[in-house]
Amino acid sequence: MAVVGILGMTHDEEMQKKYNFPLSLLEELIEEFKPDVICGEVHPSSWELYLQAGEPFGILGETQNEYPQLIFPLCREKGIEFVPVNWFEEDVFAEGPFDQYDAETKAKLEKELQSWNDQKLSAWNEGEIPFNSFEYDAITNEMYDWLHSVNPNVQNIVWNTRHYIMAARVKNAAKKYPEKRILCIHGADHNYWYYQSLKAEEGIELVYPLK
Repeated sequence: MAVVGILGMTHDEEMQKKYNFPLSLLEELIEEFKPDVICGEVHPSSWELYLQAGEPFGILGETQNEYPQLIFPLCREKGIEFVPVNWFEEDVFAEGPFDQYDAETKAKLEKELQSWNDQKLSAWNEGEIPFNSFEYDAITNEMYDWLHSVNPNVQNIVWNTRHYIMAARVKNAAKKYPEKRILCIHGADHNYWYYQSLKAEEGIELVYPLK
């Protein structure tokens, strides 16, 4: 049985400072978990581009800084297998969740989204690891349910479909690397979906939060 850990973080460097989640903490958590495999929020084509051409930031410049700064080098140093699990279609689906609305409605929705984000961030320290708690996840889940109610067409693609594929790639990794320790690293807003998708999966012993 594969042991699969879930570790969410913030990509933004200023937020890493503000909410006590520097890359040094990420490195410490990785080393404590001792993964054989890391499933990262990196598009497979971006991972291939990095391997072939050394381009660290992906096909659209979308790969987050923690990967070239820490995770990729750490995988090389420690012999950790890296599995890219992110998904998007680079040439389509650029529409934002509020683009279909008039300017006044869009402004109101953006203000409501900010309120959701503020509420979510109020739970940043509910667990031992910032952003990694069921309290944070519950608000995150509600926020994305609200976004779905506002524009299901967009959210079905950029959030729901994306997560089905990302979770499927993690499940495939667990089948490919049975009896191994697999650590999923991604933005913390993904935690709730990973947990719901993997908690009852046969062949996976899920660890969340990591501590």
